[in-house]
This record gives sequence, structure tokens and C-alpha cells, in this order.
Amino acid sequence: MSTLPVIAAVDGSDDSLRALEWAFDAARMRGAPLSVVHVRQYAPWAPPEVLPASPPEPEEDPVLRQVRARLEGRAERPATEYVVLEGAPAAVLPELGSTAQLLVLGSRGRGGFASLILGSNSMAAARDAECPVVVVPRPGRQVHENGPAGAGPRVVVGLHVDGPDEASLAFAFAEADRRAARVQVVAAYVWPLQMWAVPGDFITTSTVDQEAIETGTRTLADGFVAPHRERHPDVRVEVLVGPGDAAGHLVAASKDADLVVVGRHRRRLLAPIRMIGSVTQAVLLHAASPVAVVPPAGEES
Repeated sequence: MSTLPVIAAVDGSDDSLRALEWAFDAARMRGAPLSVVHVRQYAPWAPPEVLPASPPEPEEDPVLRQVRARLEGRAERPATEYVVLEGAPAAVLPELGSTAQLLVLGSRGRGGFASLILGSNSMAAARDAECPVVVVPRPGRQVHENGPAGAGPRVVVGLHVDGPDEASLAFAFAEADRRAARVQVVAAYVWPLQMWAVPGDFITTSTVDQEAIETGTRTLADGFVAPHRERHPDVRVEVLVGPGDAAGHLVAASKDADLVVVGRHRRRLLAPIRMIGSVTQAVLLHAASPVAVVPPAGEES
């Protein structure tokens, strides 16, 4: 069992308090300590004389006082520490991932434009942190497509059979085991197939059987999932294979789900910086449930 903490980033907003509740439960389920962190950011144009020489004590920080009062006296409360830091949250929060097993944030904070669906701090943490990052959305997000729901707790995980992400699968199965939930593995394939004809032009081909592609995708998915089934024999698994956009399938499945798990792009020779792929970004923007973004296994800092 890891002794690294679950970190909840708070700023006093309703979004961060929802993230705090999620992190509280996650720490309790893991038997891990909870670290509540408030990163105070001052306006860059503020004169130097108004800036304190060092961050205030947690007891003096109004945001942490509010959180402390909220958590005080709760049953089964994990060992909790309160930390106040200073700096740009988009830079400070990802750095905390090196000393955490999980970093939890709300989808929006106090700053920025109220119309934005996802805040820059949440996006930066999901892209750069060395640990998995959970982004908790605001309630009431509408998912207009009907996904594979069903009764009981669910953890949904995306699987790209052409380049499976073992770290995301492992995280999803472990999380489902903790929650006595079932895992829904979503694997999408491209259909209809398009072939390159002349520069700048594609044609749709009818020479490939869709049923054969779906069967092949399911066979590959079952093979990648098999080791995780063996490690978590009590977890019920559903492998869902369908044509079209992977992000659309995952967003549809997020309705009433406990968690959606997606991977972060692995850095490559021609793209050495950390990136969030288009599917992961779409899920972060539109999923109705909390979203866990898991860094690839073995990625060096």
C-alpha cells in the first residue's frame, strides 16, 4: 500500500470543494493520507512591498480554515495535512504530482472566464503531473447520447487496441476493485474505412467487412484485458466495441458512471513534450463523471 498522499487542490470555489469531497473518499478507500493544498497566486503587477516574505501558516489562510471546518469531526477521516503555497497554480500543482499517488482538482476555479468548461490549472495538471490526475466536473453536465449504463457502480476506461495503455487499464481495474464496481472497457474502431486515392482525396472502401473489423477489435481488446481480469478476479468486466469516435463513446458512457479513465500521450522522439490527446481532451471537456488522466507507465520526468 502506497504511503504517498492523495492531494486535493482547493481555492474556496464550489468546484474545488467538490474535488475535496472526491479526494477525501479516495484517500479513505486507499488508506492513504490526505493533503489539502491551496496555491495562492498574486497578480504579477502587484508592487513588491505588498507581497509577504513567505507563505502564511495554514491556520491563517482563510481557504484552508474553511476546509478544516468542513472536515472537522468526520468519521473515518484519513490523516490530513493542510498546506499553503505561493506561485502560479498551473506550474505549482503539476509539480506536486511527484510526491502524490493522486491529484484531484475541480474543473474550474475562481480565476479565468466563467464561460470556460475546463480551467487552465486543471488542464496543466492533467498534462504535466507525474501521478494520475482526477478532474471533477460541475454537476448537471448533459450527455445527449445514450451510453451503456446499467445498475450499480461503474468505472469506464478507454482502450486503443493499436496502442494499448497498460497504465490506464491497471488504474481502472484497481479503482473498480476498491469501489466494488464493474469495469466497462470501451474500444472503438474506424468505420467506414477510407483509403487514400490521390493527394488531398480519400475514398470510402467497401472491400473490408465491418463485422470482421469488429471481431478483430474485440479479440485484441479481450487479450489486453485478460491479465487485468486475472489480477482482479472479483471485478466484473464488460468489453464494449463499436464503430466511430472513441471520445463520443466514452462521453456517452460517462453518464452516471463513477469514473472515466483515459491515458495521456506518451512522449515521442518528434514530440518530446507532454501532451493531452484529442480524445482525452474531449472527454475532459464533456464527460458527466469525474475523469482520471493517467500518465503512461515508465515515462521519465
